[in-house]
Amino acid sequence: MAFDDLRDWIGHLRREGELVEVTAEVDPHLEIAEITDRVTKAGGPALLFTNVRGSRMPLLINQFGTERRMCMAFGVERLDDLGRRVSDVLEMQPPEGLVDKVRALGRLKSLADSRPKSVSKGPCQEVVLDPPSLESLPVMTCWPGDGGPFITLPAVITKDPRSGTRNVGMYRVQVFDATTTAMHWQIHKDAAADWRGMGERMDVAIVLGLDPVTAYTASAPLPKHIDELMLSGFLRGAPVELVRCKTVDLEVPARAEIVIEGYIAKGELRDEGPFGDHTGYYTPKEPFPVVHVTAVTTRRDPIYPSIIVGVPPQEDAWLGKATERLFLPAVRMTMPEVVDYDLPVEGAFHNLCIVAIRKAYPGHARKVMHAIWGTGLLSLTKGVVVVDADVDVHDYGQVMWQVGANVDPARDVVLADGPLDHLDHAPSRQFHGGKLGIDATAKGPAEGYERGWPDAIRMTDEVRERVTSRWADYGIALAGGAGGDGSETRKMRRFARSGRGDR
Repeated sequence: MAFDDLRDWIGHLRREGELVEVTAEVDPHLEIAEITDRVTKAGGPALLFTNVRGSRMPLLINQFGTERRMCMAFGVERLDDLGRRVSDVLEMQPPEGLVDKVRALGRLKSLADSRPKSVSKGPCQEVVLDPPSLESLPVMTCWPGDGGPFITLPAVITKDPRSGTRNVGMYRVQVFDATTTAMHWQIHKDAAADWRGMGERMDVAIVLGLDPVTAYTASAPLPKHIDELMLSGFLRGAPVELVRCKTVDLEVPARAEIVIEGYIAKGELRDEGPFGDHTGYYTPKEPFPVVHVTAVTTRRDPIYPSIIVGVPPQEDAWLGKATERLFLPAVRMTMPEVVDYDLPVEGAFHNLCIVAIRKAYPGHARKVMHAIWGTGLLSLTKGVVVVDADVDVHDYGQVMWQVGANVDPARDVVLADGPLDHLDHAPSRQFHGGKLGIDATAKGPAEGYERGWPDAIRMTDEVRERVTSRWADYGIALAGGAGGDGSETRKMRRFARSGRGDR
């Protein structure tokens, strides 16, 4: 189902028992973050704070904080279903028979219907603040070392100054005062490239309070030529309606809660930060462009959305897992040998990639490592572990068993160097440093292994089935049911999924 807007989504969360409304007064300076950190790490509900000190606006947080809510947002049973939606389009072939042509027409119509639609007016402009000011927003200061309050869940809309192509991204925004903010455009992001190529002025719209799918797509690492709002329309099954801004040459989602309009002047920078980031560490002060606010428009009685990042896991873990699942078909388009991959939450997504492959020739694992280091934002990945096709990459116990058992460090470790994430504090030089590849696949004579690779230990199917059928006779109670199925191991999985239909 497609949610019309944030309010529709909040109503669904309430009906599903996934929302707690907190009426006690809370402070947006640190207190909300501490509450949310505890709730998120416990797998708790979305929170709607209705009495935020210093503001009349309710504050919504932790809306994406569990796998169930993330699936609810997209209307799927499992996050893997997102990848299947995308693969239907990516794998389109020229139709041959009548049935193929009908199916192709249906897919093409779905794509055509996904394009954003312009409308003359929208709820996001029901109220125009005069004069424009950010003071009424309950902007959070999340961690004690933060440089100030930060807007953390925006969809930031800009245009490429050369092509006019729209870009929608999720970037933190530090609020300096009522009419100026910083814009944290990391060096590898599309909006940063647009900013580097700008003329004397660049228009910006900071949009807050969207339906959950559109909010998610602002964080999706799409190729520059693909419109994030079109992806939202495709995933929602309904186009995003857009309305023209009041003071800048941009269009914004008409059903947003809050829109901050402004501009960046060429060459104007100001220190932004520190900020407690998703790596679990503070990122230091750095100069970033300044946004001058020219208008603030809202719905009547607007709702302010927020998110905290910090020591993982946090709410953004499930935004990242949605991206991991959504883009698996695209990874397979360039690397068809890939069975599955996992970006561990604790690795802040760019620090480690575990990938299972159908190994076909000597050096195949190394080929995949270097392919990952040359693909989009995966190029920022610091470590790559390659395992065989039958290994569940989401079961970290299985992966560590393979690394411990199969790796000869003198033969199977690859050291390289290349670009690293803007937020990575480990390298001696910012943006660039070492890469580590670990080949944990089985080896054969073609790779110089002459001893005969051993078989892994496995009970026969006949005995396993017999023991399972007779389990009640033994009188052994196990929390996981009719034992022998690794129930304790499954508890340790960070990202458990039902079934493995892609294998």
